[in-house]
Amino acid sequence: MAERAEVVFVDGVRTPFGRAGEKGMYWNTRADDLVVKAIIGLMERNPGVPPERIDDVAIAATTQTGDQGLTLGRTAALLAGLPKSVPGFAIDRMCAGAMTAVTMMGSSIGFGAYDLAIAGGVEHMGRHPMGFGADPNPRFLSEKLVSEDALNMGATAERIHDRFPSYTKERSDRFALRSQQKVAAAYSAGNIQPDLIPVATRSESGWGLATRDEAPRPETTMEGLATLRTPFRSHGRVTAGNASGLNDGASACLLASAATAKELGLGVKMTMTNFAFAGVEPEVMGLGPVPSTEKALRKAGLSITDIGLFELNEAFAVQVISFLDHFGIDDEDPRVNEYGGAIALGHPLASSGVRLMNQLAHQFESHPEVRYGLTAMCIGLGQGGTVIWENPHFNKKAAKR
Repeated sequence: MAERAEVVFVDGVRTPFGRAGEKGMYWNTRADDLVVKAIIGLMERNPGVPPERIDDVAIAATTQTGDQGLTLGRTAALLAGLPKSVPGFAIDRMCAGAMTAVTMMGSSIGFGAYDLAIAGGVEHMGRHPMGFGADPNPRFLSEKLVSEDALNMGATAERIHDRFPSYTKERSDRFALRSQQKVAAAYSAGNIQPDLIPVATRSESGWGLATRDEAPRPETTMEGLATLRTPFRSHGRVTAGNASGLNDGASACLLASAATAKELGLGVKMTMTNFAFAGVEPEVMGLGPVPSTEKALRKAGLSITDIGLFELNEAFAVQVISFLDHFGIDDEDPRVNEYGGAIALGHPLASSGVRLMNQLAHQFESHPEVRYGLTAMCIGLGQGGTVIWENPHFNKKAAKR
């Protein structure tokens, strides 16, 4: 029986994220073409990987219909030109689709069944709004299994504000402003661009090339944020400014066993330490990363003080604040979302998990003093997901300094 293998994150890429809807840059682009572009870009960046050695392709989407349906992992693998011998499948865990694709492929490698795998996700929220065409079982409401607004993510964020009065709208707005500022700074420093795969776009004005994210608003101010309406509740606290928008985009990453990476001479950006998923009340789904992080830390034999970098998905500012508050971390702690997050960059649901990993991997390189980092996100219907990673560039001397 094969021994447990060490699982490494070799490389990750994503398309620039677009704004969903007719005015967005991907309105005339198919969802499957976005993820195919990401896979092609990933393979081109890693020419040392024999395509026939890929054991599986797991691609996530939340709304699996139309050009986001048809067993995406398999269809994307074929369209990306991988050999027909490479299998693939589709996966859905709403916002944590790509994260779950990574943990499933990582588990398969750790178990010894796979040597190399591709994991990723795509969401074209312009073509496929969340929940579009879904038919929730009437028992959910008739038996009061969940409240009526549990499927409305904005309403669940308002409920976190209700539960914790110290999480004010002003605090959420300040967090959102910092996200915009950090993304602008990361772009200026060239920290976002290395993992973006350009995508050809088509609009009424002709062909174009998407090379950067469409959603960031570097001109954001606290005064501007204060004037935005609260669509989920009159006199509410959640606005378009302190939440992630509706977006289109795709991501893909390459995972391997440490032995296979060494055999093929592949670089290693991170090592998977452990992961966990957990459930919470659907009405406050944003609290999900708290129990999933506690569970992952417990399984890894670590505590929150061992984590030197955090990549937290900013579905809503209040959701991240609830995580930070629980673990006693300051809203402006430099270890958190160093390059900014989804409030500025966007959150094409099932693809976001790999974006978090790309950013953490990039930060590991410039932080040899940090040994462990984590990626975490809240998930619709009341869940949280956390993956803990180890930095291959860790240097004890740097840590002591």
